[in-house]
Amino acid sequence: MTEPAHRQHYNVTFTLLAVAAVAYALLQSLVAPALLEIQHDLNTTPAGAAWILTAYLLSASVCTPIAGRLGDMFGKKRMMVIVLLVLAAGTALAALATSIGVMITARVIQGAGGAVFPLSFSIIRDEFPRHRVPHGIALISAILGIGGGLGIVLAGPIVQHLSYHWLFWFPLVAVLVATAGIVAYVPESPIRTPGRVDPLGALLLAGWLVAFLVPISEGPTWGWLSPRTLGLFAIAAVVFPTWVWAESRSDAPLVDMRMMRLRPVWTTNLAALVIGFGMFASFILVPQFVELPASTGFGFGASVTEAGLFMVPATVGMLLVGPVSGRLSTTVGSKVPLVLGALSSCVAFVMLAVAHSSSWEIYVAMLVMGVGIGFAFGSMANLIIESVPAHQTGVATGMNTIVRSIGGAIGSQVSAGIVTATLAASGLPTERGFTIAFLVAAAALAVGVFVALRVPAPATAVRDEGIAEAA
Repeated sequence: MTEPAHRQHYNVTFTLLAVAAVAYALLQSLVAPALLEIQHDLNTTPAGAAWILTAYLLSASVCTPIAGRLGDMFGKKRMMVIVLLVLAAGTALAALATSIGVMITARVIQGAGGAVFPLSFSIIRDEFPRHRVPHGIALISAILGIGGGLGIVLAGPIVQHLSYHWLFWFPLVAVLVATAGIVAYVPESPIRTPGRVDPLGALLLAGWLVAFLVPISEGPTWGWLSPRTLGLFAIAAVVFPTWVWAESRSDAPLVDMRMMRLRPVWTTNLAALVIGFGMFASFILVPQFVELPASTGFGFGASVTEAGLFMVPATVGMLLVGPVSGRLSTTVGSKVPLVLGALSSCVAFVMLAVAHSSSWEIYVAMLVMGVGIGFAFGSMANLIIESVPAHQTGVATGMNTIVRSIGGAIGSQVSAGIVTATLAASGLPTERGFTIAFLVAAAALAVGVFVALRVPAPATAVRDEGIAEAA
């Protein structure tokens, strides 16, 4: 791939992509601390309120690789504008929702915004000078974690001083600004992939994702051994290999299975699974831990707003380390920051497990956590991009985003399940439950360190000439 001649505005392009990415990441996490408020206002049950998160996750997981593939085929800018307009429509509907059915519908529409990240990676790869690509990718990747942390920090003050409707109005403004800017300033990519979207592949992908993620999200409510939970897991176990088989034999697969079998790709995706596990586990465990009353002997009695402040060091760590991850990718390769990221996150959970009696210990652990997530998120996208040809950037990074989301869903539910299983007679969680949950997350990230060490350096032939020549 040659450098694009006379392509302008790549600094402006990055700023606009960053605004869009922050808006999506905020929408992913802002709602979580406000679920109880939304549940009461919309007169629904805890199970109904949980679908506000589940619907968003499912929609994002299904739409992300499909939109990434369409971007590779028909133009990244065009697809980005469409995705942002859909995201804006869903966000406006959520802000106006007065019933749980409308809110869940709005969240399904918002989920299409998950494609912002793979499309951003594709635009950066096509438009930026080659030496600026790893830096830009790392920063956009870090924004997913930064925005997620900011969402938890900001949700409390917004709900307390305004209303939960403003959790959607504020990001909507950012989405509209980003959309207008991208239309005006971002050039369309000259790189296209002729072909079509395989409808069978898209249907099977959606089928196994829904069958797998719904019982993970609803297992605590339905019961992990209930017929619905086991039935959906069984369907996922059948549909997933069917999807792999169908894609392997398709003339125009949605996801090229040869690409997914490349060692740099599958090892990076496996690392994404366990790092996503750890990140979302921290988002669940730490606020819950510090909000418990001091009478428990270990809680801090923090309000929702105060609990959000405990997440600030993680956000700062991600913000500071994102640019460093990009520079390391350029100088020593993307594998190094991935190893550092998994190791730092693992250390942070060990710190939380053994030292959590003072607020400063939580702050330090979350700073280390943020450093780890910042390193890891930036490096994973760069490793994928270095390993696949330019025309598969969107779908390859989209699948990496999905795997990370699956890890996050598993991490959230495993962590919550451990804490719930160790409740005291008073009905409140125990210190032991949190300690076990922290150690389980640390163990998962220790696996991430091992996997990261197994990631090979991407082959130049794969990066520049395509998968077919490397196979």
